[in-house]
Amino acid sequence: MLHLLFSRITQTIFIALRALRRNKLRSSLTALGIIIGVAAVVSMVAVGNGAQASITNQVSALGENLLTVFAGSKKNSGVSSGQGSASTLTVADAHAIAREVPDVIAISPEVSATAQAIANGRNWSTNIVGQSPDFLTIRDWKLTAGSFFTEREIRAADKVAVLGSKTALELFGPLDPIGKNVRINNIPFVIIGLLESKGAGIGGQNQDDRIIIPYTTAMKRITGDRYLRSVNIRVRDSEKMTTAQTQITALLRQRHNLTTDQENDFDIFNQKDIADTVGSVTGIVKLLLGAISSLSLIVGGIGIMNIMLVSVTERTREIGIRMAIGAQPRNIQLQFLIEAITLSVLGGIVGILLGIAISHLVGMVSTFQAIVTLDSMLLAFGVSTAIGIFFGYYPARKAAALDPIEALRYE
Repeated sequence: MLHLLFSRITQTIFIALRALRRNKLRSSLTALGIIIGVAAVVSMVAVGNGAQASITNQVSALGENLLTVFAGSKKNSGVSSGQGSASTLTVADAHAIAREVPDVIAISPEVSATAQAIANGRNWSTNIVGQSPDFLTIRDWKLTAGSFFTEREIRAADKVAVLGSKTALELFGPLDPIGKNVRINNIPFVIIGLLESKGAGIGGQNQDDRIIIPYTTAMKRITGDRYLRSVNIRVRDSEKMTTAQTQITALLRQRHNLTTDQENDFDIFNQKDIADTVGSVTGIVKLLLGAISSLSLIVGGIGIMNIMLVSVTERTREIGIRMAIGAQPRNIQLQFLIEAITLSVLGGIVGILLGIAISHLVGMVSTFQAIVTLDSMLLAFGVSTAIGIFFGYYPARKAAALDPIEALRYE
């Protein structure tokens, strides 16, 4: 009994495939809608994954468990000069945070300026950043050569410098810069270290185009500032980020003598909050991209239904003959359903391959790599198969419901 049932199903599948082969061009054009839909879903989700990973990596590149306190915005006649323009943060504030907030494990006061650096007969306009020895710990940044300055150089405001890879390349090319001098604002600095490359950061800024010097040296010899632009802070644990931020806010408000009705004269950047927001936004964008591209799958499914209805009409007499020689309605229904599923499955496979190719092409022409995941491929393939079943069922049901006598009379 089972052998007979298997034989009938196999014969039905063979008849369905033979019918598709008879109309190769029409079958190919029908499958094209599914191919385009699946390719769109796979490639669009891959682009969303790539964008999400790129932004997440940029946030992660800032360091682990990072809080950054920025000086507030200075206002003149109601016009804001931008974040960091107010003279509110001091070195004493940074030391107080390190001393009084228990979950802070590293802290680096920061001042910065743009200046012309001259070395090796070359000059290059770059970002001069004053930091503390904790900077490498806070930013998870390593050196490829040399060493970083210590607290001794901070206290003495020594003229030592650590170069970013981009700045080193522009000034020294392939030469080793360690031990050589670089002049900043006509002041000679000894190069003691070389940072590893980190690439672009948030906003596309090149993190490697910089020279790091002791913040005391920067304030005394480069900027002349008595106030800090920001304070970089590393917290012991990601779960302590919110608590540490609250404690820092309370401490600075107390130190700056702010009353309850006064706004903060500083801003705190919480890396965890930014990462969570980025993840939420990019997740929504990825969902929208997938949903929009899925519309083309529905269009492809409608194409399958349309062509299968045409096929039922064209093959009415064939259906009548099959019923006359003993084919059951369920065999007819299965035949047309298999034809629809075959079109959608083949279209799904080709669409996945095309989507992968498009994703690689996007990676070649964009600043990030599109990431194709197994989940997106399985989802697109599953949806395309489901569409074949859904849109193929009605034509198959209609074919099975034909009256054999009327079908034999059909011309």
